[in-house]
Amino acid sequence: MRLTTRATYSIRALLDLAMLGSGQTASVRAIAERQQIPAPYLEKLLIELRQAGLVRSQRGAQGGYQLARVPRRIPLSAILTAVGESLEPVTEDGSDGVGKSSARGEDKALERLDWVTEALWERIARRVQQVLEETTLEDLYFDARSWQAAQDQESGFVV
Repeated sequence: MRLTTRATYSIRALLDLAMLGSGQTASVRAIAERQQIPAPYLEKLLIELRQAGLVRSQRGAQGGYQLARVPRRIPLSAILTAVGESLEPVTEDGSDGVGKSSARGEDKALERLDWVTEALWERIARRVQQVLEETTLEDLYFDARSWQAAQDQESGFVV
């Protein structure tokens, strides 16, 4: 299983917004610079996150983006869903491995092994989904702050 760049950037952008005080906004440029994300790519992600109701945008000189909900009400699963991502099992050949069967009449033992492997990945995928639903942006925020304190770093950081 892997977290795509799209998913990682989305989470980093929302963590950046979580760092702001309530009611404060951040421009795409400011977030992009702090998190080292290409601004045009970030802008597309923020539009999707806004459409999903996770961020709000404000126009004007003092405009920008802010969280639409408190961080404890934003599960990671909602962020991934908003940008069209999920964590699917990935096989050695890079395919998603779901629904894969022996189409060439391969050995029955290999077929049973594929079923066992697939069943195992399904269990793992369900657990991962559960963790994504239970872990909130607030949880990651506190994890990032703890890591930052352990590293003896200042308050501004790249997630």
